[in-house]
This record gives sequence, C-alpha cells and structure tokens, in this order.
Amino acid sequence: MLRKKQLWAPLSTNFGRRAFPSTSRRFTLDPSLSTPPIYSSSSNVAPSRFPFTTTNHYHLFLDNHLKYFWNSFCSATSGAATCWNCNAHQPQQSLFLVCQSCRTIQPVDQSINYFEIFGLEKTYEIKDENLDRKYKDWQKQLHPDLVHSKSQKEREFAAEQSARVTDAYRTLSDPRLRAIYILNLEGVDVNEEETISETQLLAEIMEIREAVEEAPDSKALTGIQSLIKENLLQWSNSFGNAFQSRKFEDAIACIRRMTYYDRVNEEIVKRL
Repeated sequence: MLRKKQLWAPLSTNFGRRAFPSTSRRFTLDPSLSTPPIYSSSSNVAPSRFPFTTTNHYHLFLDNHLKYFWNSFCSATSGAATCWNCNAHQPQQSLFLVCQSCRTIQPVDQSINYFEIFGLEKTYEIKDENLDRKYKDWQKQLHPDLVHSKSQKEREFAAEQSARVTDAYRTLSDPRLRAIYILNLEGVDVNEEETISETQLLAEIMEIREAVEEAPDSKALTGIQSLIKENLLQWSNSFGNAFQSRKFEDAIACIRRMTYYDRVNEEIVKRL
C-alpha cells in the first residue's frame, strides 16, 4: 500500500508538468504547420493561340463549344439525384430526403458526405453549436411519427436516412473520429492499431495506466481525466494544423495519440 502511494503521488506532479504536444520530444510538428500552404495561381504553360482567323470559322468555333457546354451541363444534371417515384431531379451537394415534387421519401445517397449532410464546409475545425442545431433539425424531419402513414418502402428509407444522419453526427462531433473521416475523404487510410515503438511514449503510457489503476478514489480519477482531456485538445489542435498544411503523416501521428488518450479516458469512465 505504501508503494502505491509513492508511485501515484509523483505521477500527478510529473504528468501535470508535461507539455503536449508542441514541446514534447516524442513528436514535434514542423513550425510551418501553423501556416496554411500558399498555392500560386501562375502557370508555366503558355496559352494556346486562337485557331481561327476568319469570321465564319470564329462563329463555327463558338457554336461547337456552346453545344459542348450544353451537352456537358445536361450530362451533369442527369447524374444528379433523381426521385425514384416521379424522376424529378434534386440539386447535388445536399441530402435528398424528400422529393420536393411528389413528397416521396428517398433512399440514402452514399455520394453525399457527412459534412454535406449538415451543410458544413469540409474542414476539421467546426462549430459544435452549428452541428447540434442542424442535427436537431434533421431529427425533427426524420421522426417516426411523421412517416408512420407512408408506405413500407418509404418507412425503410426513412430509417436508413435517420441512421446515416445519426452516424454522421457522432462522427463529426468526436474530434478523433472526425479526424479519421476527413483523412479518409482525402484518400488517406489511418491504422490506429499500429504498434507504438517510441520508448518515451511507451513509458508515459505505462505510467498513466498505473496511475489510473492505483488512483485511491474518484477525485483522483477525475483529476487524471482532466489532464487527459487537455492533452486530447492539444493533439486535436495539432492535427488541425497538420491537416491544413496537408502534412498527412504528422496528422496520422496526432490521431494515434488521440486514440491512446481516448482509450485511457474510457477506462477512467468505467471506474467512476
């Protein structure tokens, strides 16, 4: 019992002194991560010369290109969401919940990502109040009482829509899950289970887990939990900087640490 008190007491002091993540020797982000990348609009490609010189050829050129533009527009329109009941088109980049023409409930459109469901820009930093408000709006529209008189097919579609909106909300409201999701949208896979090989980080993991196991009461656990949440916030901010600068390897490293802190927090919640 004496040994446990001796181990836990210095942890509270040492753990509180640690600076995460910018001053940590375990993982240091490039200073440039705090500045968004600057892309130049200039191009080394010389503009092509206009291929026609006579008036007739000029009008022929415009006529052909206008036809091409119109055909492209119609093709894009035909690829938009279409009502399965009346074939009416729905503007893209929005959740096609109910057809505005015949009011028929629509199936889930997997091409609409989670940010688009809530009308948010695809950025890591989002305002929680905007997400909560729009989620509540969707909940009202998807309430079972509003679809009970619909056909069996439409009720099934409504249940699928509701499940997708709920999953989108849970993902975007959790910093770690949101980080993984936004990287996936960029085509970057994240392996959270990759073995940690950094000696100092492994030592920290063992130390914190020991502190959780040996915490004498709920007050001590709550204190450790507060420190965990602070570190989660700092690593979340570091991910935002890394993602904005498109330093995806650094971003993945941030996610792994967020994953670790989330798991420790789950252990604390079970003990409280």
